[in-house]
This record gives sequence, C-alpha cells and structure tokens, in this order.
Amino acid sequence: MPPELSDSGALALVIHDASFSRVHYALAMASAAAALERRATLFFTMGACRALVADDGSGGPGWHGLDGDAAASDRALALAGVGDFETLLTACAELGVRIMVCEAGLKAEGLTRAELRGDIAIEEGGLATLYLEAGDAARIVFI
Repeated sequence: MPPELSDSGALALVIHDASFSRVHYALAMASAAAALERRATLFFTMGACRALVADDGSGGPGWHGLDGDAAASDRALALAGVGDFETLLTACAELGVRIMVCEAGLKAEGLTRAELRGDIAIEEGGLATLYLEAGDAARIVFI
C-alpha cells in the first residue's frame, strides 16, 4: 500500500516528447517525490504516450520504441547503477504516483486505451482533469 501523500510540494509532470531520456527522468522525478511523501502525477501526452504501450510490435514494451535507442540507453543506465525504466515505473505505481494518459495525445498518436499496459493503473483524462486534480499547491512541470 502506498504511503499517505502530502499536497505540500505536490508535483505534476507533463511529458510530451517521445524521448527516452525525458520520459526516464520524469519517472525518476515522480518516484523521488512520492518517496518523500509528496503527491505526484505523471501526465503522458503526444509522443510520450508510446511509453505506456504494452507491446512495441516486436514483443518488447512500448517504451522500447521511444526516440534514441531506448533499450540500449536503459541497459547502459542499469549498468551504471541508475534505476532502469521498468524499476522506476514500478516504483511510481507502488508509491502511489498517479499515472495519466491524455485522451487527445492518444488520438494524435493513433493509439487506443486497449493498447496500453495492463499491469499498472493508468487513467485517461485531459488537461482540465490534470489542472483540477493537481490542485492549487502543485507545481506543474513540462518535460
């Protein structure tokens, strides 16, 4: 069960780009915030939606298809002792980070809800939902 998260210092990260390094760092930021018992939201839109796809078409997770040889970058980070993509994503889910995918972003990328991962809770929503749920105390960061 995730810890009770505080609204003080809440963080909402909007991930727009299909860049592996940007998505990876957003996961690191969100998991760190949640580990410090701060409420965190990850809002995936446009190209970043692909990070939440269950299958990249070759049997790997969707994030393997992110820009910049994602699988090789992930292996290099893990070898350097940095949390890999799956570890960070799992940590986010276990620590209570809210993971949202933009309805418009899915449409723009030609994706459907059915193509997304089923092993983590993913909410669909739009910018209005993000703004309302983030609250007045949240810092919204565009990555």
